[in-house]
Amino acid sequence: MKHTGSENLALGAILSHDVINLRLNGREPDETLAELVDQIKDIAGQPKARQTLLRALQEREQLQATNIGDGIALPHARNALVGLVDRPIVVFGRHDEGIPYGNDDDTPARLFFLLVAPSVTQHLALIARTSRLLRAPGLRQGLLDAGSPDTVIGLIREAEAEAEL
Repeated sequence: MKHTGSENLALGAILSHDVINLRLNGREPDETLAELVDQIKDIAGQPKARQTLLRALQEREQLQATNIGDGIALPHARNALVGLVDRPIVVFGRHDEGIPYGNDDDTPARLFFLLVAPSVTQHLALIARTSRLLRAPGLRQGLLDAGSPDTVIGLIREAEAEAEL
């Protein structure tokens, strides 16, 4: 499905098995960001594009960590990455132990949603939609317990349907 402009971007439709990693291993934010970027096969295979995205994510984290609390981080570049991607991309990663991720509540980040978009409108819509969706404690716990990418996608689709997002 090709997404355009300001339409609602369903995470459950954007997510696919190949961009879900239920076993992140990084011990620090930069390692975890690299693992998440490497889930995007179109970018991971292009060293220049990979470095551009990784640098943009690291610069954003230096401004202010994208940890939103409750063990959740939404890494994203400061701006849309026009020309780097031609469609919105959401990567989901889970870290069993969690890592310190610049949060004030001392809760290690365990759930990561890497958000990449080709336009400012889509960029802002993805951030807003994801943060609204993750307010539901049941979804957060389900994602922590999920045993497969299918379960992750199903949980997100169900939460979006319930929230009518």
